[in-house]
Amino acid sequence: MPERRESLLIAAQGFCNAFATQSDLSTILAHFSSSAEVLAFEHGLPRLAPFLGRPFKGPDAIKDYFSVVAEHLSYRDMRFEEFVVDVEASKVSARGRATFTWKSTGQSWDEIFAYILSFDGHDKVKTYEIWADSGAAYLARTGQLTDQGQT
Repeated sequence: MPERRESLLIAAQGFCNAFATQSDLSTILAHFSSSAEVLAFEHGLPRLAPFLGRPFKGPDAIKDYFSVVAEHLSYRDMRFEEFVVDVEASKVSARGRATFTWKSTGQSWDEIFAYILSFDGHDKVKTYEIWADSGAAYLARTGQLTDQGQT
């Protein structure tokens, strides 16, 4: 059991590090399962941002998710902490933080977000769930983000 915990933690940290360091898309996608059931889902109302509230299911859709996010957002100073491993469920949760910028408006905000990653038997991400500040993303997208603690 300790070996499984360690392998899940290494897999989660590897994916998070690849995303945080803005690795190329093929490097990020290499952390995902090739199963038709692979899923990325960022919680939130779909009308707030084009990557929210809709399931990106299957390998091509995972690629689309990251492309849509990259089309609209840039980020800097991303880091992850507080990894929690659930060996029985093959899941790892992590808390991240970064400064995001909505590209079309140039409005930025500091954010703390959460991931839950579930893994297949080969330590590849099977489900990627994100909880983030969809309100700040919406306000930045519409150019309404105020300067109250935001950049």
